[in-house]
Amino acid sequence: MFHLGWFLGDSTGIHQWWGPWSSTNATDWMKPDIYVDLATSLERGGFDLMFIEDTAMVEDTYGGSMEMSLKYGEMVPKNDPMLYMPLMAQATQHLGLVGTVSTIQYPPYLAARQAVSMDHVTKGRSGINVVTSVSHRVAQNFGYDQHLAHAERYAMANEWMDVVSALWESWDPDAVLMDKTEPRFADHTKVHTIDFEGTYFKVRGPLNTMPGPQRRPVVAQAGNSTPGRELAAAHADCMLALCKNPDEMRALRQDMDARLIAHGRKPGDLKILFMTIPVVAETDEDARELQRRAEAARHDQSAIDMRLWAMSYASGGTIDYGKFDLDGPVPQEIGTGETTTAKAWLENSEDMTLRDLVTGPFNYGMDFVGSYDTVAEQMGEAMDAAGGDGFLIYKPVTRKHIIEITDGLCPALQERGLIRTRYEHPTFRENLLAF
Repeated sequence: MFHLGWFLGDSTGIHQWWGPWSSTNATDWMKPDIYVDLATSLERGGFDLMFIEDTAMVEDTYGGSMEMSLKYGEMVPKNDPMLYMPLMAQATQHLGLVGTVSTIQYPPYLAARQAVSMDHVTKGRSGINVVTSVSHRVAQNFGYDQHLAHAERYAMANEWMDVVSALWESWDPDAVLMDKTEPRFADHTKVHTIDFEGTYFKVRGPLNTMPGPQRRPVVAQAGNSTPGRELAAAHADCMLALCKNPDEMRALRQDMDARLIAHGRKPGDLKILFMTIPVVAETDEDARELQRRAEAARHDQSAIDMRLWAMSYASGGTIDYGKFDLDGPVPQEIGTGETTTAKAWLENSEDMTLRDLVTGPFNYGMDFVGSYDTVAEQMGEAMDAAGGDGFLIYKPVTRKHIIEITDGLCPALQERGLIRTRYEHPTFRENLLAF
């Protein structure tokens, strides 16, 4: 068996105003309905979690302008995803909910308190995806002249996690007494200041709310660079990974096992979920036709614009791909943003033109194409070969895509015994670590 997660990319809004199955109302995506539908459908399908991305800026690297961001609705408009989590939790009983928290946007005390509060509200199903943010534009919205260098961002993130972890442990497990006779709610000798003073943060503590059902909310991490892997090995329970085949999946699992052991943890303490954008349909031929249409659509100007926009964003605001000749060579600079994503996109592009690259395969995780049964079989074979932990499905949020996955693919996976048909435990962490 393997775990299944849904990656709610671009947080909220994108892909719901334009194209097939989009809304005719520009504000429908701001309402909770489709996210509640998504959450209840994922739980029905046996998913372990929803992984919610977030950013806080209007991107303007591509073309040196906000035009393309606002023209196509790329990462804007975007609501705060944390506000959707209690609504989705109220409609479900088992689904884990992971909200993205940036170490330059959230002071560690605020993040620790919010995560524990969310753990109470969700009855033990909250998690945080710890990110360092990508763009200078995000940093400039939070008091920085420009973003920190890649290595320093992760040094700061490790210290941030040290503070958050200490705050989560600032109440002893037996601190709450609930003695109504004396009366005494908590033993003050078992609630402690943390008195943390580091390079980036100075926090006294203790946390002013008691631990939630999980005590420590689930921690996820999405960076696959060496500093990102180290952050995951030290602190995370769940990791997003970009691999294109089982050999890469197996190599990453082995690398992370060694890192976990070096940090005094067990390999089973961290679950790796591999990103995939499956193309599924009633028959193999129908799925291949959908894939052919998607490949043809990559040559549309809008698709080229959005791919160049995405590459510019992934560079961390350091490379404007709009200034290069589409029929010239592909610039090989990686940038300082999403370095793993950028490397994946640029792989084997030394002898390609930029046009060939942006109209070619997306190189964003595993490719599965076929009927529900075919893709279920492919996913099972890949997971057997890799010895990994699960997949994170990334599809535009339309009700058609939701149903295709949760009522088409998931039953085919369940029939093969590949994903869960029930939830054995009450909390997110327990279900995540169950196998």
